[in-house]
Amino acid sequence: MSLKELARHVGLSSPSVSERLRRLEERDVIRGYTLELNPKALGYQFQAIVRIRPLPGQLKAVQELIAGTPEFCECDKVTGEDCFVARLHLQSLEQLDGILDRIAARAETNTSIVKAQTIPRRLPPFAAR
Repeated sequence: MSLKELARHVGLSSPSVSERLRRLEERDVIRGYTLELNPKALGYQFQAIVRIRPLPGQLKAVQELIAGTPEFCECDKVTGEDCFVARLHLQSLEQLDGILDRIAARAETNTSIVKAQTIPRRLPPFAAR
C-alpha cells in the first residue's frame, strides 16, 4: 500500500503517516516490510516440519547446519525433548533424504510432511495497553 493510500485509509495526511511510521520503526514496533511469495509457484511442492534433537556436544554444529541449508525457511529453538523445530520447503520428497542425511550424524530427527496449512502465519491480536 502506498503512503498516500495508507494516509487516506486512516484519515491523516501523508506527512503525519510518514512521521508515525518512522517512530514505530525506531521503537521496533515495525521491524520491516515484506513480500510474500507462494513456494509452490517457485517449484516447492512439499513442506515438512522437522523436530531436531542434537547429539551431546553438537548443538552449535546442528544450528549451523540448519542455518546453512536454504530449504529450511524457518526454525525455532524450543524447550522440551527437541532443541529445534524447523520448516522445510521441498521440490520433491526425495530431496528430504539428502537434507536429513547431512544432519543425521549430529542429531536425531522426527519429520512430518505438511498436508495442509490450516492457519497461515499471522500476527497475534493487538493487545490494548
